Amino acid sequence: MRTYKRVRLTGVQYFFTVNLAERQNNDQLTRHVDHLRAAFRQTRNDHPFNIDAIVILPEHLHCIWTLPPGDDDYSTRWRLIKARFSMSLTADETISESRKRKGERGIWQRRYWEHCIRNERDYHNHLDYIHYNPVKHGYVQAAKDWPYSSFRQWVQRGMYPENWAASPDIQDYSWE
Repeated sequence: MRTYKRVRLTGVQYFFTVNLAERQNNDQLTRHVDHLRAAFRQTRNDHPFNIDAIVILPEHLHCIWTLPPGDDDYSTRWRLIKARFSMSLTADETISESRKRKGERGIWQRRYWEHCIRNERDYHNHLDYIHYNPVKHGYVQAAKDWPYSSFRQWVQRGMYPENWAASPDIQDYSWE
């Protein structure tokens, strides 16, 4: 069996993409967002980390984390978040034979994608990617309108104008 090797560095931020196993017509993450938030909260209490930015879409999520100094164990955190969220839901999903043999649920894709943030520009590019994602997927016309995102927090910090990533017909041009 081949093992998957992950980059493990301390003192850096990581960008993650995590998907549900069945992405078609699946809205479990937004429909059960309170369960997902509880899974994150409990995991952060047990294994602290900072969520710099996040967007939760119906069937996948993106986020940037900063782990504590000297700590590179994001895989345990993801395992706990996924398990806690899964345990909070009724077991009615399709489960493959492979997963059944391993006693796994069929909610999440087994793997996730991580990227080590290289520099400040890379960090800001990933912030933009996270916050633009609901617009990109057609869920809203402006980033500010998606309720499952850290976008509003970044507006309050002065990183974005409130009308960032809005279609031209709904932008506020009061400065003209």
